[in-house]
Amino acid sequence: MLFLKWVIFVVKYTKMALTEKYINPLTDFGFKKIFGTEPNKDLLIDFLNELLPKKKKIKNLTYTQNEHLGNSAVDRKAIFDLYCESEQGEKFIVEMQKAKQNYFKDRSVYYSTFPVQEQAKRGDWNYHLKDVFTIGILDFVFDDSKDEKFISTVKLKDQDCKVFYEKLTFIYIELPKFKKDETLLTSKFDKWIYVLKHLSRLENRPTALREKIFKKLFESAEIAKFTKKEQQAYEQSLKYYRDIKNVVDTSRQEGIEVGMEVGIEVGIEKGIEKGRQEGREERDIEIVKTALKGGFSIESIIKLTGLSKEDILKIKQDETL
Repeated sequence: MLFLKWVIFVVKYTKMALTEKYINPLTDFGFKKIFGTEPNKDLLIDFLNELLPKKKKIKNLTYTQNEHLGNSAVDRKAIFDLYCESEQGEKFIVEMQKAKQNYFKDRSVYYSTFPVQEQAKRGDWNYHLKDVFTIGILDFVFDDSKDEKFISTVKLKDQDCKVFYEKLTFIYIELPKFKKDETLLTSKFDKWIYVLKHLSRLENRPTALREKIFKKLFESAEIAKFTKKEQQAYEQSLKYYRDIKNVVDTSRQEGIEVGMEVGIEVGIEKGIEKGRQEGREERDIEIVKTALKGGFSIESIIKLTGLSKEDILKIKQDETL
């Protein structure tokens, strides 16, 4: 019965993928098709120039190796979605994050250390560094987010909130917070965010997106123009994205229910906080169980949840007892 439901689920979403006109840019394939290929480099440059301060305008970018190894065998491997460098030597990590995970901010900081360390030079060196930007396009909202602002820019600041160091910048875009429809798109940046959030659901290029750069984007994203190999790769990537969404949505609901039960048992304020914690732990366990049943690799589950390999193997062992 479970196998039959899984087959129906796969067939349903495969048909949906085939009937959509444009790719989903929140999938790995879609994101790299739009931003990560040499012919579409101008799309990434235009997006970044709308996101960054005017004094940081980029004229050209070079894609660099997006996989880095630490200095020793025990260091974790860091894999970025996109890693590129401007003509001035500025470094850019651009990531699409599909689901919440534990220690996501820690991971962002950890990743940012690689572009910093690789600037070291042999011999005499004065430690002069080029700017490093870590940009996260998030298909979720931070747990501690308390306002409706969908973009956050983070720098090192002192206790008086004055910028202490200019050259390390983290920018996070929380897509679910972006509520504007086509009629309310006033800036070009708004248009970019609208495209990232709604592209796969559009049937034609909206009137508000008539700039030349968006014409190229829509042409590049049209599924009918893909080769057979590209279509197969996209369908696989779309299935993975929807599997993750399904796992997270299911476990979130179960976590909320567990949290509510715990919150009722102990006083209201403490109960709510404890309930949230219990809910998050229960959610993580359910995500791991569901992902394991769905055939996800340990490495994929680590990236999805932020849990350690040991934690995941323990949950796997408990499930088999």
